[in-house]
Amino acid sequence: MPVVGFLSSLSPQDRTLVMPAFHQGHNETGYIEGRNIAIDYRWADGHYERLPMMATVLVSRQVAVIAAISGTPAAMAAKAATTTIPIVFAIGGDPVVPELVPNLNRPGGNVTGTSFYATPVVTKRLELAREFAPQGTTIGVFVNPDNPPSVTEGTTLQAAAKALDQPIAIVNVSAERDIDGAFAAIVQRKVGALIVSSDPLFFLARKMLVVSMVRYALPTIFADREQVEAGGLVSYGASRPDAYRQAGNYVGRVVKGENPGDLPIVLPTKILLLINLKSAKALGLEIPPQLLARADEVIE
Repeated sequence: MPVVGFLSSLSPQDRTLVMPAFHQGHNETGYIEGRNIAIDYRWADGHYERLPMMATVLVSRQVAVIAAISGTPAAMAAKAATTTIPIVFAIGGDPVVPELVPNLNRPGGNVTGTSFYATPVVTKRLELAREFAPQGTTIGVFVNPDNPPSVTEGTTLQAAAKALDQPIAIVNVSAERDIDGAFAAIVQRKVGALIVSSDPLFFLARKMLVVSMVRYALPTIFADREQVEAGGLVSYGASRPDAYRQAGNYVGRVVKGENPGDLPIVLPTKILLLINLKSAKALGLEIPPQLLARADEVIE
């Protein structure tokens, strides 16, 4: 029975948000866990420094393929650990910038996967934040300095904000314990709204972020629908489950013998805007009717 090495930046507590779509993907290719395929799970629980050792262990087990799911750090750790075992990633960043792959159409080598990242998404989140921030106020941005795509997102926002003459404040957050202090620091700077970059840490800490958002009455724009379902105000981004399903499908195809270097990187085809009206009420906000009309889903 072939063994899939599953390497994730997320926590095992989030498996119900990750695994159904991933399983659906490899089931589509005829592989069912426990019947004709086995999966060796390794969860970093937001501690990116654990990923290299976890990847090394999976390589020593000579797994058939490594599924590096959710987070560029997991994909980078897998790539550093092997040049021969196929790797399929699902990440929220651009895979070309950190040199996971040389190009999107024909990645070559032993790495392929799916990304739910698009540059216009980042600038759109800035536009959304500006709708909630009083004119002339600064917009805060949380980035994780340990995750290159999160840093790149901050840089992209800086460039977009400069073109709009919009002041922004980048705040580094690399652990859950930093979140409350980061909120306190950013509120001291009298920011009018906050953007939380796409990062596994912020996905894991979504409930803590929501609690702080309400505590400091700070309109916050998130990347993932799961963060809005946890009580966040607004999210704008692609579907993680869609990316996980496609990654699972690629894993099955690679186990069947396809060359990962011949499988193009899959990018999102639809970006969703979600608004949580209950959270808006808790923040004392009135959502503009035109923004509600643009929403793909409204949580009441």
